Amino acid sequence: MDLTKIENPLFLKEMNVKECQILSNQIRSFLINSISKTGGHLASNLGVVELTVALHKVFDSPKDKIFFDVGHQAYTHKILTGRAKDFSKLRQYKSLSGFQKREESIHDVWEAGHSSTSLSAALGMAIARDLNKEDYNIVPVIGDGALGSGMALEALNEIGSEKRKLIIIFNDNDMSISKNVGAMTKGFAKLRTEKTYNAIKDDLKHTLNKSFIGKGVLYTLRNVKNVVKNTIVNRGIFGEFDIDYLGPVDGHNIKDLIDAFETAKNHDKPIVVHVLTQKGKGYKFCENDECGKWHGIGPFDVETGKPLIGNDGNLIPYSQVVTNALIQLATKDENIITITPAMIAGSKLEKFFAKFPERSFDCGIAEEHAVTLSAALALSNKRPVLSIYSSFLQRGYDQLNHDVCRMDLPVVFCLDRAGLVGEDGDTHHGVFDISFMRSLPNIILSQPKDATEARNLLYTGLNQNHPFSIRIPRGSIEDSSNSFELIDIGSWEILNDNDNNKAIVFTYGNDVNAVLNKVTVNNLPITVINCRFFKPIDTTKLEYLIKKDIKMVVYESDMLAGGLGSAILEWANDNNFSIKLKRFGINDIYVGHGSNNLLRKDCNIDINSLFDYLINLVG
Repeated sequence: MDLTKIENPLFLKEMNVKECQILSNQIRSFLINSISKTGGHLASNLGVVELTVALHKVFDSPKDKIFFDVGHQAYTHKILTGRAKDFSKLRQYKSLSGFQKREESIHDVWEAGHSSTSLSAALGMAIARDLNKEDYNIVPVIGDGALGSGMALEALNEIGSEKRKLIIIFNDNDMSISKNVGAMTKGFAKLRTEKTYNAIKDDLKHTLNKSFIGKGVLYTLRNVKNVVKNTIVNRGIFGEFDIDYLGPVDGHNIKDLIDAFETAKNHDKPIVVHVLTQKGKGYKFCENDECGKWHGIGPFDVETGKPLIGNDGNLIPYSQVVTNALIQLATKDENIITITPAMIAGSKLEKFFAKFPERSFDCGIAEEHAVTLSAALALSNKRPVLSIYSSFLQRGYDQLNHDVCRMDLPVVFCLDRAGLVGEDGDTHHGVFDISFMRSLPNIILSQPKDATEARNLLYTGLNQNHPFSIRIPRGSIEDSSNSFELIDIGSWEILNDNDNNKAIVFTYGNDVNAVLNKVTVNNLPITVINCRFFKPIDTTKLEYLIKKDIKMVVYESDMLAGGLGSAILEWANDNNFSIKLKRFGINDIYVGHGSNNLLRKDCNIDINSLFDYLINLVG
């Protein structure tokens, strides 16, 4: 079958089980070959091919609402709903998103890049459906560790109470990005092994054979429910929520999946279908991956598994720079502890976890818990370092406010993926943290311009007594430093002061050296300021620069609202300085997906746009 000719999933209704399996194999090959060229989320999508084919065969999208938690598992869904032809531009600028997007297709009824929202969304849809006296199925697929999140458990609690018809597909591959952790994972493992689907399959098969004979359907399904409930549900977590349970089902057996989904489809209350899948199935490099290397990847060679785009040998990931420094410091200070919410691999913490297992804690997908855990450790005279993606900290904002900042506890936050993150798009850009953290009392906000400054900011953060945030961008840099120096908190650097300069550029992070190099190469009369602290700001240097009475520009690659420019203007206003300040930054929009260069240009914050303005300004 030519997958690029598929327009909608209706063709599946005419396929038999063998044909569906052939199609699944074809989709799996398509995914491997296509993602090898574009990059994307590979392992998670290889694991749900048969599952997604069976869902679309049994249910009627878009009338029936099928959606995935987390949304990066939806590639097969995209193929079956007419988007295979766009996979050559997967995650590229203004093309196919790596997540479900409502604007892309009527079959995408919910969208999320962060985990554990599906069950709350499903219940909301069910309430609306019932109030409107409509008749359709709501089928959230939750997996990749999302079921262990507090939000998912909150939703399960109400779903069990409401008793509205919902079909929850629990995609159980024992993985999030890497191996799942926690007591719930052990409980699910018990469900997987204590009573397998094969042990009750004969009973189900016998019953299901009857269940399609007209008037006997409801009676027979009651019997199915009793068989299942008596064998498993009362020993599983779902039974504690008073939600019916079916499974475990082999997630790569089309016939078993269809049988189970048909049963659930005719059930009149919430039911969980427990599906066992193998993350990365069908591609050996993914199947053998336990650390998350193949979760999200760049282009690669299919035969060897090696990346096609290599880094300069002198460059290492920015987050690895921080981990290397952290290991050095933790070797001398046994009070240093590292916490992460399921991002050991993403934040390059593997070496720290291996060297200090007793001081390393993976909380799973539980950002709120991770923040408060860190607060309690700090309160107990430990030195916690919470490594967390900038966009994931959004979920822990109340805990950051209430449990850390309010008690003025010295938790060091290493905000990985700060700034624009390219192809992951609007759900993952870390462009809000400066704005949402700057209003909180007691916290110190910083970002290094290079690896040396990153090491020194970490060292500084661990040697002071307030909440301390260090923004770590995506990408790789050179790191040859091996020492540490304290940095005066709130201090900025004036990098090329000259009385003849006609303008000042305030900037931070990687942009500091980029702007300085371009100013130097072009011999422009412009002073560059490394604003490595957003809070507190260096008011002594700021006053000195304002009194120069020359033109000023703030160049930031995050949100304008509440950012560095806002901090400067607020201080100037409150201290009776009248200034004119041109601000470059992201306006009041959500930025889409694509390469960072294209996204910056789209937002008018690329370096060429800045220098077009500066050259006119000083010319």
